[in-house]
Amino acid sequence: MMHIWNRAEQTIVGILGLVALAFALWQVLSRYILPQGSISYAEEVIVYLVIWAIMIVSSQLVRTDSHVRPDLVLNLVPGWLLRWMEMFNCTAAIVFCGALVWYGWQIVETARLIDECSASDLRFPMWIYYAALPTGGLLMLIRYVIRLIGLVAKSGRSAMPPRRAGGHELPGID
Repeated sequence: MMHIWNRAEQTIVGILGLVALAFALWQVLSRYILPQGSISYAEEVIVYLVIWAIMIVSSQLVRTDSHVRPDLVLNLVPGWLLRWMEMFNCTAAIVFCGALVWYGWQIVETARLIDECSASDLRFPMWIYYAALPTGGLLMLIRYVIRLIGLVAKSGRSAMPPRRAGGHELPGID
């Protein structure tokens, strides 16, 4: 199940990136080759696609333990303390991601309520753009809950499990 989830996120992010690249390429080429074929809202669409990709890929950063963290401090503390620090980090991240989902949803609902659209010729419904915030927050929240469960389940050990070579994800959590 986790493999399917990982692959789905990676595929969606890849598609979003390719579509953003296609828009950028079209915009640049059309300015010089086909000025009449140029679209005024390409930059706007690129921003929307990249923001969605970033929010989705944030979940993969949680999975691989790649978010910004104080690795120098974590490498100096004993294993038993490291495990507790990791559990505290997961708990704080769950609270933060929960707030991101809650307040992000409030923003989406407000944009839908007032029928907010972009100011460009595209007139894009902004609630779709804003929905990236609670979506990314929810994906990260689920990953942090899975990570915390994995850390708590290993409570009989006195130290964190060793990290895999070439990656940061904890064994058995993926």
